[in-house]
Amino acid sequence: MLRDYMGVILLNEDESNIRSLTLNRPLASIPIFARYRVIDFILSNMVNSGITNVGIFVKTNSRSLVDHIGSGKPWDLNRKIDGLFIFNYTLKQLVQEDINSFKYNMEYFFRSKKEKVVLSRSRMICNIDLEKIAMEHEKSGADVTIVYKKVENSDMFLSCDVLNIKDGKVISVGKNLGMGEKINVSMEIFFMSKEFLIQAIYKCIQEGNCSSVIDYVYRHVRDHDVRAYEFDGYLGCINSIASYYKVSMDFLDQDIMKELCSKNGYIYTKSYDSPPTKYLNGSLVTNSVIANGSIIKGLVSNSIIGRRVIIEEGAEVINSIIFSRCIIGKNVKLKNVIIDKNTIIEEDKVLIGDDKYPIVIEKGSRIYL
Repeated sequence: MLRDYMGVILLNEDESNIRSLTLNRPLASIPIFARYRVIDFILSNMVNSGITNVGIFVKTNSRSLVDHIGSGKPWDLNRKIDGLFIFNYTLKQLVQEDINSFKYNMEYFFRSKKEKVVLSRSRMICNIDLEKIAMEHEKSGADVTIVYKKVENSDMFLSCDVLNIKDGKVISVGKNLGMGEKINVSMEIFFMSKEFLIQAIYKCIQEGNCSSVIDYVYRHVRDHDVRAYEFDGYLGCINSIASYYKVSMDFLDQDIMKELCSKNGYIYTKSYDSPPTKYLNGSLVTNSVIANGSIIKGLVSNSIIGRRVIIEEGAEVINSIIFSRCIIGKNVKLKNVIIDKNTIIEEDKVLIGDDKYPIVIEKGSRIYL
């Protein structure tokens, strides 16, 4: 167990291609698979490996994230010693900077008795054994170990970092443009000592040429011993509407669902005391996931339905994702659609999107024309 490690989660992620779902929330708190949020996966991975000290550096629109995480009780992080710490980014920071946030919160690192760090972002969806990677990292004696996965569907990982690896070492880092047949995608999970992290922060501040610790590691792969560890499980990346839709639909594959939700430990999340979903006469549900508290009167196929959703009689929901507290009116036809929470679709409406680029209805909308 990683008792000597602290977890650091950076939420300064690029949201430019998923803006429809992040207008009122950070990417980390986007709902996924009916009952989870994106951050639940990396947070649960850390806790399942024995990490008891986690610092989350959040962005300014963090209300939904703080409401979801709370004191960290679902992850057993509501502790007197160690536990969960949440830090806000400074207002003057650019989207992908984290150095200033570290600069103004260095006390967090100095006060902790942990000597090693697992640093990560939230957008990579996986169920991973961090303890196994930590053992390899410590055995190698490397300054940094970066977790990666070799993927073939590079178009689902656009703009992600690509590692060029030789004999197990990272020799350079580039960006994925979607043109490679097989690429080594960085999973943005880094193992390092706390001393290395602190030195990297100070060097970024002094030199002024790196805006983030991750940027520093990538720029100095030839100056330090930076190793790569290959992950062989399922990996999804939430960095665009298309990738979010693809990953969500992947959940409907039972093998992928079992791997993501329980293979190396369960994925924990905030619980709600909702009644079971009610299926009325005339309803038909196939290959779908429906959270508690919903009322289903129509047809639902190959879809993901959040909590407290009402689907009226005659409605058809196919290949779609509906967030919580939505109302789908009578005889509505939905196909390849993502509907954010608190939305009302009036009766007899038809919304059909592309199977790779779905229609997105923003939070709190009302479709009545």
